[in-house]
Amino acid sequence: MASKIELSTIGTFHSPQVHPYEAGRQPDDFHSSGYIELQSGHNFEQALTGLEGCERIWVVFLFHHNDHWNPMVLPPRGSQKKLGVFATRSPYRPNPVGISCVKVKSIEKLKIYVEGADLLDGSPILDIKPYVAYADSFPGVEPEWLKNAEKFTVDYATEAKQELEWLEQKQLHQLRGFLQHQLEFEPDNSRKKRVKPDGAGFVIAYRTWRAYFEIQGNHINIVKIFSGYSEQDLASTEDTYQDKSLHREFKKLFPSNR
Repeated sequence: MASKIELSTIGTFHSPQVHPYEAGRQPDDFHSSGYIELQSGHNFEQALTGLEGCERIWVVFLFHHNDHWNPMVLPPRGSQKKLGVFATRSPYRPNPVGISCVKVKSIEKLKIYVEGADLLDGSPILDIKPYVAYADSFPGVEPEWLKNAEKFTVDYATEAKQELEWLEQKQLHQLRGFLQHQLEFEPDNSRKKRVKPDGAGFVIAYRTWRAYFEIQGNHINIVKIFSGYSEQDLASTEDTYQDKSLHREFKKLFPSNR
């Protein structure tokens, strides 16, 4: 690298999305709600004046999980060949700077509540800019490698729908969005996601949970959601993720042969 530029963060993003595999490929309505908390003592309250009139904002942030960059990367969708990092949105960049266009829900003092965010919890925020449609939107313009990517529809069988709704009542709100953005493109690609073949279908992993799905043409049918813990795991007092009581309750309500 040549000359260095010193930047100061203006705040931090807070979200239930913690691990890199949980983040959306791009912002959309299936992804996490969260909030930007700006630092105090810098007149940022004044800097927010007028932002309440913006439906969307660009958030400039740092990929804080990355400690290196790659000149060639495998895009999460659309290409089975590695491409130059500058031709992709990969986080493994020479300077780990990301941009994300998110919806503004509300503003409370130094907190900006947003939805549809693909940022991870703890992401350092560098800047905020309003989204301006006439300047920022170019419908139909895509990289060549993304134009022919096949998109799958994602549906739930009755059992899986009941299981997902119950988990959401227990505050596990990220699973639905994770399944959507992981399965709508290249659902069986184990090189790019936490998925493996299982009988006539596939199993995908989200934290300590699993979902079994089948592919029919360009349609994904999520058949069942189940615990990633074995009975032996649940019998152990060790509880690294502090969620075994939820899994035990789930298994009682939704017995599984898995």
